This record gives sequence, structure tokens and C-alpha cells, in this order.
Amino acid sequence: MAFTIYPAIDMRGGKCVRLLQGDYNKETVYGDSPFEMAKVFADEGASWIHMVDLDGAKAGKRVNHEYVLQVANNLNVKVQIGGGIRSEDDVAFYLENGVSRVILGSAAISNPDFVKEMLKKYKEKIAIGIDAKDGYVATEGWLNTSNVKATELGKTLADAGAEVFIFTDIATDGMLSGPNLTANAEMAEATGKQVIASGGVSQLVDLVNLKQYEAKGVSGAIVGKALYTKQFTVREALREVNGK
Repeated sequence: MAFTIYPAIDMRGGKCVRLLQGDYNKETVYGDSPFEMAKVFADEGASWIHMVDLDGAKAGKRVNHEYVLQVANNLNVKVQIGGGIRSEDDVAFYLENGVSRVILGSAAISNPDFVKEMLKKYKEKIAIGIDAKDGYVATEGWLNTSNVKATELGKTLADAGAEVFIFTDIATDGMLSGPNLTANAEMAEATGKQVIASGGVSQLVDLVNLKQYEAKGVSGAIVGKALYTKQFTVREALREVNGK
């Protein structure tokens, strides 16, 4: 199976932005149109686009969904979306309107029964987003750190049916400092499932390093800032990890 590159589009106020370590006060705007950005990534060969509704994550409800559906329904890519998804209505809304995968994050801590129910009903169309700070789960747009170990939460949800995890080490996110290879490998081993690494990818060698853990379950990487600051392109990343 090919190692998947997930170009990231974080949306705030209908624009493409990046936050430094999840801080809403440290925002850089990289484009006015999520659709046009996604089109660039799709044209370069991306098979998936990772979209995050930052307004939604903060408000606890869908805000930028129209842009998500625009990408899902008009480009030849699969879309996974996170941010502001708190109810089955939200999950169903996206999955019934062309989105391939919905990411549940903070709810895994605040409403575990809901998450388990969604896993049972929608199976691999639900990805679990686990954001960790010093090994512990951070919630609510990284504003809070819980007393739950990230690997323990992963194991619990894998037992409940989760097949895909998106793991972010907050310390590396947006810092272009390289991903936390050990933490990603530990999450893959703890869950025995697919782990998509998120945060810290700054150069092609970071993707090569992550791919070394593919056999353990690290199946792909979300790349954001490095693409926006033109460290490399999606096409170059795909060639580097999959030779095409």
C-alpha cells in the first residue's frame, strides 16, 4: 500500500490559514480560497485532502462546511474533515454529502459514548484525532490537557472499532522541526491500527523517516506548513515516498 500524503487545509473565516501550535492568535493566512488550494494539491497528485474547520473547532459546530463539500464534490480527491463535529447530525451531514472520512477529536474525551456509537455505525469512515502534549491528550482546540495518556485512549478506541487514528504531537505542530517519530510509532503499536502522522513535517527526509514505520502501521502523513512555505510540493513528496 502506498504511503499517503494528506495536504492540509485549515479554514478560518473562509480562508486557508495556519496556526502556530494551535494558537488562534498566531495565524498566517495562505490563501483566500480553500477550493483553489485543494485544486492545486489535487493537480499535483494528492489522493486525499485533510480539511480542518478551525472556526468550528472553537464554536463547537460546523462553520466552514460549504468549502468542504465544494472540494469533496468537485475534485477527484477524497476528503477527511475535522473541527466542530459534535453530533451524529454533523457526521451524517458530511458522509451523506461526499466526504469520505470524518475526524472526531475532543469528543473522544468529552463524550466517549458518542464516539464509540459513531465507530460502531460508520466504522472506518470515522477517524480518531488524538492530539498529545507530553504524552497526554489535549482537547478543545488544544486549550486543555487531560490526564489521559494518548496511547491508552488509542487502545481503548481501537478496541471499540477505530481503524484510523490521526496523531498530532502538539510540540512539533507548525514548528517545521520534524515529526515525533517515536510517539507516532508508539501510537501505531499501542492501537495495532492505521496511524496518520500530523505535525512537524518540514522536509522530504521527514516523510522518508515516517515511512520507515509503515510496517508498524504509520500509513501516511498530514503536511501543512511545509507546503505553504514551499519547502517542497505534493508532487515531490509523493515521488520521494512512493517513487512516483
